[in-house]
Amino acid sequence: MLTIHTKLVEAMIAQAHKDHPIETCGIIAGPQGCNLPLRLIPMRNAARSAVFFKFDPNQQLQVWREMEARDEEPIVIYHSHTDTQAYPSRTDVKFAAELRSHYVIIPTDPIYGDEIRSFRICDGMVTEERVRMLDSYKSEWELAMVA
Repeated sequence: MLTIHTKLVEAMIAQAHKDHPIETCGIIAGPQGCNLPLRLIPMRNAARSAVFFKFDPNQQLQVWREMEARDEEPIVIYHSHTDTQAYPSRTDVKFAAELRSHYVIIPTDPIYGDEIRSFRICDGMVTEERVRMLDSYKSEWELAMVA
């Protein structure tokens, strides 16, 4: 289950609608080993595509180095689908390299609604998981206990 602050979800959705019709992308970093998404980092879609996203390699290297220095990891990797339902495409599955991350997809076509969906992707297997949104975090320790 992905437990995430409502403000982070709202920020992902706003970014997805702002970038539409290009797929948006980014990560939410959190403390190493804690499964606590805290710091939203919008990324550039180097593909500039409506059907595919690719992190800008230079920006990705910089962000991953910064996370390492801060003892963080990518808790959430997110992107939008501009014309399809929020379900990982074959390309999404092929390039899913962070085994511990939650892969969140945001639909931007109104026929699919505004509800995000979260998945775990491991060895080509896609498993949808519940998303629990909180209005506030009591403490990192308490949240880690429910995650």
